[in-house]
Amino acid sequence: MNEKRSSRTRQAGNTSEFIADSLREAIFQGEYKVNQPLRQDQIAKKLNVSKIPLREALVQLKSEGLVQFMPNRGAVVSGLSPAEIKEIFLMRIALENLAIEHAIPLIPVRDLIRAQSVLEIIDNENDKHQWSDLNWEFHKTLYQSSQMPLVVSTVHTLHNNVSRFLLIYYDTLSGSDVSQKDHWDLLAAFKAKKITHAQEVLTRHLSTAERKLQNFLS
Repeated sequence: MNEKRSSRTRQAGNTSEFIADSLREAIFQGEYKVNQPLRQDQIAKKLNVSKIPLREALVQLKSEGLVQFMPNRGAVVSGLSPAEIKEIFLMRIALENLAIEHAIPLIPVRDLIRAQSVLEIIDNENDKHQWSDLNWEFHKTLYQSSQMPLVVSTVHTLHNNVSRFLLIYYDTLSGSDVSQKDHWDLLAAFKAKKITHAQEVLTRHLSTAERKLQNFLS
């Protein structure tokens, strides 16, 4: 973890929330690899935190599927099997299509404008490590008017679970152009208030990412 994150965590009061943010970002950026142990003594020293909030942060990351606790090894960065990846994407398709159905009739113009602004930022962003947060910001902006906070929260957790692997898709597999075209098509469907078309675009978007990711990881 870099000094910028360590400083931010210390300034925030060393709470478990900020420790989790720091570790999550480090996992997303590949600083911690799949199956790599998360040495609590080393992390606590690096972030200048105590072990109690650190333990709470690890439990939070476990609930998000990013960390698992192994006998005789402690906390390690979790991996995903092909079956787990498939299940996550099937869940995302079902939940995000539900959010689309409820969001499109209610979405305000300001959210459409914000979603477009996020896509314009992505178009000009060369740092792939920023894409995960921007990608989620785009989808969250479209879905938040659904008035289904539990659905959106669950989708966010599922998004976080695979986003570290999707960086491979965006970068190594040159998937960023395909993904971004789907984003613009999804926004256009929201603007036109075409629920079925938006769901078709979303299903295509996630199915393509899942298929290419499975092929690469296999």
